[in-house]
Amino acid sequence: MTDRLPALRALADEHATRFILATFVDLDGKPCAKLVPVEALETLATEGVGFAGYAAGALGQQPCDPDIMAIPDPASFMALPFLRDGLAMVHCDPHVEGAPWPYAPRVILKATLARLAASGYDARVGAEVEYFLLDRDTSAGLRTADGDDKAAQPCYDARGVTRMYDHLAAVSTAMNSLGWGNYANDHEDANGQFEQNFTFADALTTADRVITARYLIAMLAEQRGMLATFMPKPFADRTGNGLHLHLSLWRDDDPLFPDPYDARGLGLSELAYGFVGGVLDHAPGLLSVLAPTVNSYKRRGAVSTTSGATWAPNQASYGGNDRTHLIRVPDGNRIEVRGGDGSANPYLAIAALLTAGVDGIERKADPGAPCGPGEHPTSAVELPVTLLHAVDALRADPLVAGALDAAGEGVSGYYADRKRGEFLAWHNTVTGWETTRYLTAV
Repeated sequence: MTDRLPALRALADEHATRFILATFVDLDGKPCAKLVPVEALETLATEGVGFAGYAAGALGQQPCDPDIMAIPDPASFMALPFLRDGLAMVHCDPHVEGAPWPYAPRVILKATLARLAASGYDARVGAEVEYFLLDRDTSAGLRTADGDDKAAQPCYDARGVTRMYDHLAAVSTAMNSLGWGNYANDHEDANGQFEQNFTFADALTTADRVITARYLIAMLAEQRGMLATFMPKPFADRTGNGLHLHLSLWRDDDPLFPDPYDARGLGLSELAYGFVGGVLDHAPGLLSVLAPTVNSYKRRGAVSTTSGATWAPNQASYGGNDRTHLIRVPDGNRIEVRGGDGSANPYLAIAALLTAGVDGIERKADPGAPCGPGEHPTSAVELPVTLLHAVDALRADPLVAGALDAAGEGVSGYYADRKRGEFLAWHNTVTGWETTRYLTAV
């Protein structure tokens, strides 16, 4: 553990860091942190920083349980001077009594990636994070921060982007200062909705960046008197917020998805088609992780929006460069899974998708012929229409449920007795929550 100290100290010195946000997320994706002064860096690096897990959120703890100790990962260190002078963040792996806590999302993804590596694969993931910018005063209801953003089809509107230039430029500059490679910032399909894209990376890094991006966007919006929300469906008549994930498998530095001789015409290898088949086969159970709130299904079940599209697929189908399917294949290098929304926990979503995809590879699952433009086969499985249906599908899918339990293998004693069923209990709790919680919580 002491090898973390030199790395953290060097990074803190390099960036003139005064305080570090030692951060982890609960099962709902809520960022939890303590502000650690640089004078306590040695304790943070060697012992971690303690939290009452039950108070932190959905982490599988009771009030009587021992502390969660957040152990920092120096590779995730980020200087955040654009938020506060001398501030930095480091993502942490929660531990209890010296062992990684099996209910912690980051620990779950790391366990999944270790399994993936044992099978000879590593995963690279890209993410598209959508959000709304709203007036902070919500006493009269939700209002778009830009009062002039009223166009019937505002997507890509240069005027809307220009009016929000200061905010978008601040987020872009922050992302690039962190080495994320922000390459586009655009107005999305709904009034007040935006997206800021960054380059794909290894799966763990991208999950960390999604959490960090939500935090940065929210804080930078607050600096300008706005509220940023990633809530799936804050407006009944507008497109909701998605979290689209682009996935590919590699072996060392060799991509395993492309095949220029693909007879099906999408440029994918047979291994990639097996991955697609696995995701489609497990799609109903996956949806409870990709769209884990009651509000998610208001987005998914919308009949129409002002712009005329929901961009939320309702069937487990796939095709080429067609955004109406659960899986879009823009080219042979990757697949895009379009079922996720702004309430998804990226660690859990990526872990579940990778597990389902690799299962398809191992079973040589055949997804059939890809759909042509605008085609939607009657044979495609309908996706769950409510969170309750999605939870039922999760209960019926031991592979997806097992993916969420990946870090629990080998846990012994008192905690082993509580291990099974933890995530189902979490989902049952979610179904009773008020959806407006997600306006500011994620």
